[in-house]
Parts: sequence; C-alpha cells; structure tokens
Amino acid sequence: MPTETFEFRVEARQLLQLMIHSIYSNKDVFLRELVSNASDALDKLRLEALRDDTLDADVSDLHIDIEADGEARTLTVRDNGIGMSYDEVAELIGTIANSGTAKFLEQLRQADDAAGAEGLIGQFGVGFYSSFMVADEVTLVTRRAGEAQGTRWSSRGEGTYTLETVDGAPQGTTITLHLKPADPENQLHDYTSPWKLREIVKRYSDFITWPIRMAPQAPVGDDDGAAREPETLNSMKALWARSRDEVKDEEYHELYKHISHDWQDPLETVRLQAEGTFEYQALLFIPSHAPHDLFTQGYKRGVQLYVKRVFIMDDCEALLPPYLRFVKGVVDAQDLSLNVSREILQQDRHIQLMHRRLAKKVLSCVKDMMTAAPDRYATFWREFGAVLKEGLVTDAENRDALLAVSSFATTHDASEPTTLKQYVERMKDGQDAVYYMTGDSRDSIENSPHMEAFRDRGIEVLLLTDPVDEVWTDAVAEFDGKPLRSVAKGEIALDGDGEEKPEESREKQNEEYAELLTWMKEQLGEDIKEVRLSSRLTVSPACLVSDTNDLTPALENLYRAMGQDVPRAQRILELNPGHTLVKSLNRALRERTDRDALAENAELLHGLAVLAEGGRPKEPARFTQLLAERLERAL
Repeated sequence: MPTETFEFRVEARQLLQLMIHSIYSNKDVFLRELVSNASDALDKLRLEALRDDTLDADVSDLHIDIEADGEARTLTVRDNGIGMSYDEVAELIGTIANSGTAKFLEQLRQADDAAGAEGLIGQFGVGFYSSFMVADEVTLVTRRAGEAQGTRWSSRGEGTYTLETVDGAPQGTTITLHLKPADPENQLHDYTSPWKLREIVKRYSDFITWPIRMAPQAPVGDDDGAAREPETLNSMKALWARSRDEVKDEEYHELYKHISHDWQDPLETVRLQAEGTFEYQALLFIPSHAPHDLFTQGYKRGVQLYVKRVFIMDDCEALLPPYLRFVKGVVDAQDLSLNVSREILQQDRHIQLMHRRLAKKVLSCVKDMMTAAPDRYATFWREFGAVLKEGLVTDAENRDALLAVSSFATTHDASEPTTLKQYVERMKDGQDAVYYMTGDSRDSIENSPHMEAFRDRGIEVLLLTDPVDEVWTDAVAEFDGKPLRSVAKGEIALDGDGEEKPEESREKQNEEYAELLTWMKEQLGEDIKEVRLSSRLTVSPACLVSDTNDLTPALENLYRAMGQDVPRAQRILELNPGHTLVKSLNRALRERTDRDALAENAELLHGLAVLAEGGRPKEPARFTQLLAERLERAL
C-alpha cells in the first residue's frame, strides 16, 4: 500500500499547536505517557495470549526499551506488546481521542496556570501527542500480535500525518522522537541524556510491572563495538500490590523513608486493598514523630497517587482529610483517568469513595493500636493527638470513631491519659455529664477556682490544653449519651457525690444574698452579664464563668487571630457564699448606710476573679492602686 497523507481535524490541529508552543511547563511527562502506553500494550498482550491459544505472539520476554542517540538527536521507546493494526492506528492515533478532543481543548483553555493545564494530559487519551512538546517529528512503527504486516505513522505536528504499511516490523510498537534542541530556560531538557532518562523513569514509572531497559552508552573513546548488557531502570517493586507475607518490614520501612524523606522507621503500616467495581490498593504509613512544620500553612500534605503503577501526583490532598495530613504513603487506583487534574480529583466520585475508606481504615488502625500496642499508641497520641482532634470539628461522619481513639489528661491520674469510655465507666453515681476544662497548661487548670468543688468531691475532670480543644468541645455535644460540660461554663450545682444541691437550700441562699447580687451588678455595669452565687467554689471568693452557649475568652481570641470579627461575650461573676470576704461584704451592705465606700470592694472582687483565670483587669493601674490602699489600711 502506498504512503498516504491525511489532515488532522481542526480541533486536533489546534491541540497540536497548543502543545508545540509549550503550554506545559513540565515537559518530562511525555516519557511517562509513552511508557504508560507501552505498559498497557504489554498487559493487553499477556491477557490476549491467555485467552487465545492460537495467537502467534512471543510473550517470553515482555519489556520496554528506551534508546537514545545523542548524535542523531532521537529518542526511541519500544515495546513488544499487543501492537496495532493499520485501521487501529488510523482511528486511535490519527484522530487524537476523537470523542474528547473538543472538551479537552475547552478545559485546557480554562486552566488557570500551566500546572493545572499539564494535569490534563492523558485524561482524554492525548498522552501520545505530548511527544510533540519535545519533538519536531514523531514516527510510530507498529505490528499487531498475530498479524504479518506492520504500519508506519509519521507526522511533524503541522496539520498532516502519513500512513503506510511496512513489512518486517517487529511485534509491538516503536515510537521514535526526533528531538528539538535542548532549551533549559524553557524547561526543555536534553532527553538523550542517560541520567535525565533515569530520573524521569525513577520518578514516574519505577513501579511499572514490566522491565524498562536502556542500553548503556559506550564510554568516550571506546569503539570496540561490543554489545553491552541493557540496564533495567525501574525497580518493579510495587510493595502495595504484593501480599503481606511476601514483603519484609524492612522493605516497607525503606519505601516509607523514600517517599517521606524521614530517617526513622514508621510507627505503623496500614494496608488496604479494595476489590469490586472500583479497584485500588493503598499502602499508608503513620510516622513515629511529628514533622516540625505540621501546623504551618505551607505544610505539604497528602499521599502519592498512582494509576496502574504510573506516578500521577506527589501530594494528593483529596485522598485524606486535613486532620490526617501526617499520614504518608501510596494509593494506586486501577480505573482513574491517567493524570487527572487536581480540580477534577475534588469532584471525582471514585476519589471521594477512596477518601472515606482510607480515613476509616487509618482510624481503625489507630483503634487497634490502642488495645494491641498501648506503647505505640501513646507515642502516636503524643505526636499527633492535637492534629487528629481537628477532625472532631470538620468530620462529622467519623466523629464517633475519632472520639473512640482520643485520649485526654485527667484529674484521675497525673501521668496516664484516659479515654472517654474509661471516664464514663468511672463516673460517680448520680453524675450525668462528662466534665472538662480547657486552659494553657495542666497546672493552670488544676489551680483554677472552677475546679474547687470538683476536687473536693472527687469528681473527675478532663484537662484539655491544646488550642484545638477550645473549638472541638464547642462542636461535640455528647459521648455515649452523656453530655460534655465545661466546669467554667453555665450553672453547675454539685453536692455530695455529684448530686445536685437540693432546691430548697439554693433558694434560701439566693434570698440571703439577693440584695448583694443586685448591688454588685449595678456597680460593675456592662463589665459583666450577671452576678450569682456559685456551687463550684469552695476556697476562692469569686470566679468568672461563661454562659452555657457563649464563647469562652480563649475561643474569642482564637477566632480573632484567624481574622474573624466576633462580638465580645459578657461574663458571669459567681460569688462563693461560704467565703468570709463575701459574707462580710453582704453583712456590710445590709448594715452600713454609706454604700459608696463599698463600691471599690466590688471592683476589687471582680479584678481578683479576672486574675484567677489568667486574665487582665480592665484597668490594671487602677486595680493595683485600690489593692495597695486596702493593704495599707490593713496594716
């Protein structure tokens, strides 16, 4: 058959021009695409040979060859796979993914930047044409397994291509690129350089099933013409695709160190293999220590994404929620489009399924660690507990699972943290809530006036000192049917073993101090929301609490630090009716006629409550002056 010349469709010509004029910043991906296509061809031949015993095809040494010629400026990628017939070449190669080219061009033009654009290669079957980013001319010679005649396709990417049949073509497909001159400033590297080819294959195609071979170049001055043993560039060791029994822990650890750049072994290895309508494999690692930049804005999170062992993305954020950003590893999907863009990943249904499944698998692994390896779990929680608790705010679907694997410092034990389940099991008779308090440190919480009644009555309190605790406790209402209550918010009336104080006793005290409470509110004005008697105080004269549904001062400050303008909530001043200072003030208010002289006492009492919780009086200079005068009178 004579050589025939054809014209590309209009859309195909436009696409070629976009590629040739360097819309893609990372031109290395062309080799990944060619190797991936070659790998697919080898897979298809192996499957076809199993189905058809009469297929006249050599499957004894399936592989991919890469051959570079620096003098001729050519790069050849060859496979001995299934190959293509003349009609297949005309249909598949000549029309450039005829079903998707228009849509591809539309998304290509809408891409915000080069990185977003290059992520679209391969999605619509145009990976082969990425060759024109680096080549002035591309020639393809192919022969389908079982057929006698081959086909040659050739084009300079200028709107036309040629097709002809050839005799003597080897089984499989050979693609020869006549390379453009190297232009480092335009990210156009020397693709005849052996070290560059090794780098690209190692990065993108290291886990391809089939060997990728390259004949070593002869040393300078060596003209003996002797054949040299080809070098295999890829490891072919996709550990996630092998059964657990076939892989040593040392191999897992080596892979972890390779992808995470960590020098220590991982704390835990998590394997997952999903089969059915959507197949994928995952090999995840929980590090043994938190990176120093875990809480910084620029922290790179996510795991490596592969499609059929072809590397797609380094930090795929869509696969795991932000609160698991410390997890490293590999996910290899079978049915995703090759090199889907980050924008498409966010909307892909399969990605969303993997996202949910992977999160649940990691949390399940942590739960198993709690019971089977308490020491390792203690290390995990010490290093990553603060970030994991972010999920209590952002991931309502997995909130119960997160609560089950969380542990907290507690007044029950000075050194050992407790789980919420253990806390509930230890609750006193009559206690109907899980009590907690947030603060800067364990010491500041334990010495807080809010803790006095709980300490005296032996009621356990969770001591929460991470900044995120202020947020998640506001979002989580209960655990196992028990409400979570802050000891520094709302009214808490305790007596005996956690039972509420009888109503009659509270009413009697309120009547006795009613005049003082009203007068204190008048004196303090807008500084407070309410003045009331307290059941949480046993030693201190007063304390400030937040209303049940109000933000705490720490949470207000946290929101403001994030740029959110939130109104400042008024606090409630609680007085200890059993304290001598409060009793004396109540008595003096009833007996003395010059109440103006007592106003400073109200101001001092409020300032003491502010200081007790680590705050700062509204007017520090005035507060210290009043306090100095009172001390002077007392001497």
